[in-house]
Amino acid sequence: MKAETVRERASALPTEPGVYQFLDGERVLYVGKAVELRDRVRSYADPRSERIRQMVARADDLDIAVTDTESQALLLEANLIKRHRPKYNVRLKDDKSYPLVALTGHEYPQLRITRDPESGSTVFGPFTEKGTVETVCKALRDVYGLRGCSDHKFANRDRPCLDYDIGLCTAPCTGEISHEEYLEDVESVKRFFNGETGVLAEPLRNEMEQAAQDERFERAANLRDMLDAVKRFRQTGGEAVTSAEGDGRRTDVLGVSLAGSEPTVALLRAEGGQLVEREQHSLAVPDDETAGTGLPDSSDPGAVLGAFIPQYYAGTELPDRLLTPEQPVGDGLDEWLSEAGVELRIPGAGREATLVDLAMKNARRQERERDGTRALATALGLDAANRIEGFDVSHSQGRAVVGSNVCFVDGSPDKSGYRRKKLTETNDDYENMRQLVQWRAERAVEGRDDRPDPDLLLIDGGEGQLGAARDALAGVGWDVPAVALAKAEELVVTPERTYDWDKSDEKLKLLQRVRDEAHRFAVQYHETLRDDVSTALDDIDGVGPETRKGLLGRFGSVDGIREATVEELRAVDGVGEQTAEQLDRQL
Repeated sequence: MKAETVRERASALPTEPGVYQFLDGERVLYVGKAVELRDRVRSYADPRSERIRQMVARADDLDIAVTDTESQALLLEANLIKRHRPKYNVRLKDDKSYPLVALTGHEYPQLRITRDPESGSTVFGPFTEKGTVETVCKALRDVYGLRGCSDHKFANRDRPCLDYDIGLCTAPCTGEISHEEYLEDVESVKRFFNGETGVLAEPLRNEMEQAAQDERFERAANLRDMLDAVKRFRQTGGEAVTSAEGDGRRTDVLGVSLAGSEPTVALLRAEGGQLVEREQHSLAVPDDETAGTGLPDSSDPGAVLGAFIPQYYAGTELPDRLLTPEQPVGDGLDEWLSEAGVELRIPGAGREATLVDLAMKNARRQERERDGTRALATALGLDAANRIEGFDVSHSQGRAVVGSNVCFVDGSPDKSGYRRKKLTETNDDYENMRQLVQWRAERAVEGRDDRPDPDLLLIDGGEGQLGAARDALAGVGWDVPAVALAKAEELVVTPERTYDWDKSDEKLKLLQRVRDEAHRFAVQYHETLRDDVSTALDDIDGVGPETRKGLLGRFGSVDGIREATVEELRAVDGVGEQTAEQLDRQL
C-alpha cells in the first residue's frame, strides 16, 4: 500500500475511537487501536521505522471498527491480536501453569500431582519447585500410604500390589485398612498441606533415626533427603503467597523480565489471602520496534505490561486489585481498568512490594533456564542446546521393561514431545538403552517422527549407557550429539571427556532437570505395568506377603536382598534360619 493510498483511505475515516487492521489479502499483518482513527491511520503514510514501512508496503487493504470508547477499542484490539496473531504485534505466546497437588474426590482418595485436577478434588498449590513437590508427595505416601493407582486397577485387585509390599500404599483396595482409618490418613495429608509440617517431618525424623540405629544407612539417607525436601517445601516450593489485605478480594501480582530475546511476565494470583495460581508468559515481539511507530517498546517494562494486560484479561476475569512493578503504558488502559473497578497499585514498600519482588523472581526463572541452554551449548561445543531429549529405562529385574523419551525446549518441559515405549524384556541396562535410542533414531531417519531433530540427546547413566546409545545412533545413521549424566556423582560424560561441573552451575541444573524428568516418566510408565509383575521372592518357599513386605522394606529391592548376608536376612521379622539360607541360595 503506497503512502498516497494510506492518506486517501485515512481521509475517509471517522475521528472516533476504534481499531484498525492492515491486511495482506485475508491475513492480518497488524492490529492497532486509536483515540481518533483518522489521525492514527494517517501517520502510517510516513512511518518512523523501516519495519513499519515494510509492513505498510505489504498491506493491500485496511479494515476498521468504530467503538464508543477508548476502553472498548483496547479490548477489541486485544481480542483481535489473540485471534489473528499478527506478525507485527507484540502478542502473548504461552501460558505455562505450575503443578498442583490434588486429593481426589474418590471414596478412597488418591494423592496426585497434576495441572488439571478432577472435579471434586481438594487442591493445594500451585507450586514452583516440581521436583521438591514430587519428593514430598512420595514421602507422604511412604508415611501415610495413600493410593496412587488408577481406578481400573483399584477396582479389580484381589491381592495387594507391589506398592503395598514396599510400604507405599496401605492397600484399601483389598481391605488391608478400614475406610475410617484411611480417611484419617487423608486428613493428616490435608493438615500437612495446610501448614502442619510436623505431621510429615516428625515421622520421617523418627524413622530416619531408627534406621541409622539399625545400621540401615541407605534407608536413613533416603529419609534424610525426604526430610530436607520437606524443609525446602515449606521455605520455597510450598510457600503460599498471601495478599497484603486479608479482605477476600482477588489480587493479581505481575512481574517482568526483559532479559533475553523475548520479555517474560509472571503472574501470581491470591484469593482470600491464599495463592491459587502462578503463571509465566512470554511475549512474541517484532524484531526492531521503534518508539512512536505504534508498536510497544520491548525494552520498557511499562510498555510490556501495557501489551500484556489487555491481551491476557480480555480472556479472563479481571482482579479486584492489580500490583505491578511499574506503571503500565497504553492508551486507554488506565480508563479501562478504572471503569472495570480494578485498583491498580505500584507498591514501593511493605507486603505488597514483597509480592511484586516475588513475581519479578518468577519472571526471571525462565531466562535463567535459557541461560542454561546457551552455557551448555558453549561448554559442549554445540551450535545450540535449545531442544534436548532425555532417555531413561525402567524395569523390574528385566521384566516390564519400558523406556522414556522426554523433550525440553528452552529449558522447559515440552509435554507434547514426550514419548514412551515397551522394550524387549532383558536385564541388560546397556542393551535396553541401545534399543530405546535405536527406536527413536529409526523413526527420525525414516520420517515417522513428527518432532524436529533435537540439538542434544541426554542419556541417563554413565559411559556404558552412552556407548550403547552412540552405537545405536551410528548403526542407524542419525547424526545427533549425545552425552550422559551419571547420577551418583553428577558427572557429565561425553565421547571426548568427563566434566565435573559445580553443583550450582545452570548448565548442570538443566541437564539434571531433563534427566530427572526422563526418570520420572519412565518410572511412571513402569508402575502402570509392574502390578502384574511378580518378583523373584514369589518363587521361594516360606516367603509370604508379610515376609516379602518386611524384606523389601528392610533392603529396598530384590538386589538389596541378594546382597544381604544370611545374618542380616535372619534379622527380618518372619525370616528363620532355613528361609534365610534358602533366600541366600536361590537369589
